[in-house]
Amino acid sequence: MSNLRTSRTRLVGAAATVVLAALSLTACNDGTGVRNEGASAATASTETPSSGASSSGASSSNSNSNSSSGSGSSSPAARPATGSTRPAAGASASKAPVSSGRPVTCEGSNTKTVAAPLNRPVNHMLLTVTNTGSKTCFLYGYPAVRFGEAQAVPPVIRDSQPQAVVTLEPGQSGYASVNLSATDGSGSNGHTVNSLTVYFRGRSGNESVGAGAHPSLPAKGVYVDDSLKVTYWQQSMDDAVNW
Repeated sequence: MSNLRTSRTRLVGAAATVVLAALSLTACNDGTGVRNEGASAATASTETPSSGASSSGASSSNSNSNSSSGSGSSSPAARPATGSTRPAAGASASKAPVSSGRPVTCEGSNTKTVAAPLNRPVNHMLLTVTNTGSKTCFLYGYPAVRFGEAQAVPPVIRDSQPQAVVTLEPGQSGYASVNLSATDGSGSNGHTVNSLTVYFRGRSGNESVGAGAHPSLPAKGVYVDDSLKVTYWQQSMDDAVNW
């Protein structure tokens, strides 16, 4: 009886051992399977982002390629260059020559006057007035000339009046001629003078304005008589000497 119980006990123990071994093997197989599935999942998850990154890179490359293939006018870098051209043009207009101010009256302080006797026509002298200032000036009327110590200025030849006021830009010249004496000798009170003063008229034509000019005369002087007269200021030399 005792032996039978011992055998059963051993049999049960052996069976339990077999069962435990089977359970242990089953657990091991299940664990290995889980680990393999996890590794496969990890591998799959690793490959998926890599594939996505490649796709994203391709999209980025395509996008950059499309941007590069666009026309230069639509490129953002072209717009600032175009925009920067306009101020440069504007700076050139702002540096362009501009008027230095409103025109003024020509007079001794902003002009230079030269008196030159002429051979033809005879007994004539040419007055040349050059604008030496920085502003446009107007030569109004005719020159008021004073030879020597004369108390009065000679009259003007009325028919010589131009259609417009003589306008001198800086550096330009205007002209008038002076009939010094009668060519046929009919003049009276003829005499030689060695000095000349030229006065300038204002807009009204009746008054003298500014400083007078003192052009030099030839060393031997010039001969004048009572037929002395002048022309209006002219824009050209030819118009001045025609009288």
